Amino acid sequence: MQIMSWVGLVFIILSISSCSCDQTPACAESDRASLLGFKSMILKDTTGTLESWVGADCCQDWEGVECDPSTGRVTGLVLQGPVEDPSLYMKGTLSPSLGKLEFLEELQISGMKHIAGTIPDSFVGLTRLRQIVLQDNSLGGNIPDVVERIPSLQGLLLSGNSFSGQIPRTIGNLRNVQQLSLSKNLLDGPIPPIFRGLQKLQFLDLSSNLLSGSIPEFPGLFPNLTNVDFSSNKLSGPIPVSLLELPSISALNLGQNQLAGGIPEQIGSLKSISKLDLSNNRFGGQIPNSIGKLQNLWYLNLSRNVLSSNLPDSFAFGLPSLSVIDLSYNNLSLGLIPNWVKNRQLYDIRLAGCNLRGSIPNFTNQDSLTYVDFSDNSLMGGISILLETAPSLSDVRFSRNRLRFDLSRVSLPDGLRSLDLQSNQITGSLSSVINPKTSSSLELVDLSNNRLSGPIPEFSQTSRLKVLNIGSNRIEGQIPTSISNSIELQRFDISRNIVRGTIPSSMGQLNKLQWLDLSKNQLSGKIPATFQNLKGIRHVNFRANRLCGEIPQARPFNIFPTAAYAHNLCLCGKPLPPCRSIIRTR
Repeated sequence: MQIMSWVGLVFIILSISSCSCDQTPACAESDRASLLGFKSMILKDTTGTLESWVGADCCQDWEGVECDPSTGRVTGLVLQGPVEDPSLYMKGTLSPSLGKLEFLEELQISGMKHIAGTIPDSFVGLTRLRQIVLQDNSLGGNIPDVVERIPSLQGLLLSGNSFSGQIPRTIGNLRNVQQLSLSKNLLDGPIPPIFRGLQKLQFLDLSSNLLSGSIPEFPGLFPNLTNVDFSSNKLSGPIPVSLLELPSISALNLGQNQLAGGIPEQIGSLKSISKLDLSNNRFGGQIPNSIGKLQNLWYLNLSRNVLSSNLPDSFAFGLPSLSVIDLSYNNLSLGLIPNWVKNRQLYDIRLAGCNLRGSIPNFTNQDSLTYVDFSDNSLMGGISILLETAPSLSDVRFSRNRLRFDLSRVSLPDGLRSLDLQSNQITGSLSSVINPKTSSSLELVDLSNNRLSGPIPEFSQTSRLKVLNIGSNRIEGQIPTSISNSIELQRFDISRNIVRGTIPSSMGQLNKLQWLDLSKNQLSGKIPATFQNLKGIRHVNFRANRLCGEIPQARPFNIFPTAAYAHNLCLCGKPLPPCRSIIRTR
């Protein structure tokens, strides 16, 4: 009997022990109150995330809330909205109550678009925080010192907001930070000399601000720094040699600044670099021979500088990983397209404005080509061989050359997205360009200022055209009513042709149209009343046709300049003089 009692007691103890092991502690009431404080400051939530924040236990089924299973304390708040969908957002401010989540290790509230205000001073209490990710919101003001007083911080990502003022020098105190992104804000002034204390940095992005002055020195080794992006600022002066001595840099972007001087020969020391962008600056002199020795470089953009002379000899036998090259708009005089460009397996070649001449050659590895830009050169002949033997081409740009061929005999590759051949001597019709075969992929067509003839073809129901510019040709016939099938059309220019007939009322269905130029043709009849539906249009030109009747009396048509309607038969109504009754009843 006594044995049975002991057995029963052991069973009860084991049962109690088993229950206590399986039970997860509920979230701390103080943490729950802090989260509800945040929720109360969100005035609108179209993401639906905060609808799940109900009940007593914030560790169970509260979307975006992460807890320590052994203590029930909140360790993570991760709310990430889809930046690409403008209809999904949160509107409000950051509540100071978040600063009471004393066990918080990760705070991510990004892509919410309309969370405004400043970063609360109470965040100084988040001493365990490792990650602050507040990207793509509407936060503003200065970057507060509070974030620099969190010693455990490893990531500070504040890009895509409206922070202003200067970068605080105290950021240099974040000795454990590995990722620092302040891009796409309104920060100005110089980049402070903060890097001495940031030896653990791996990722540094200060791009798309208003920063000025020179690039500071990088004292020390920075053994883990792989990505540096200072692009789209107002930085000036030379590239500091210390930046080019960092051993692990794989991506360096200094494009769209005002940097000057020569490109240092020491750039060849970046043995790990795979992506180098120095475009849109004021670099002069020769391209360093050492660039050709970069074994891992696959992306090279030196466009829109004042680089001169010939290309380095090392380009012919070096750069084994190169796939993308852009040398456009420098002071280079390349002459014939270099053999190493023709024979290398490149998929993106941009040599616009490089003083190229001769005919377009056969490329040895045409299967890999996706993007070619040889605009603003003196190339002659045709491009049919390129188009017919490069099946992966998506973008073709040969504007402002001396090309001469019959467009109607050219077969475009499947999947071609843009075709820019403006300002050449091209003849033929549009039949090979606008047809059911190309309609599902082609988005941009610019064939303006050529010698094309024939009618405007019908538009397929699958048309994805966004830009169609065929101005300054010899196009005849009428505007087909099927143009309404191009519902994505944003720009339509048929100016300086011989197009007759009336303007189709179906064009009023092109709700995305922003630019319309029908000037200097032989169009007759009225401007359709359906054009009142084109609320987003920003530019129109009906000049020099045979149009008559009342201009649609709705914005913006009645406030465009009078020149947009000049030299027609009898257009009237704002911005022209009022219509007489006889005109109104026609």
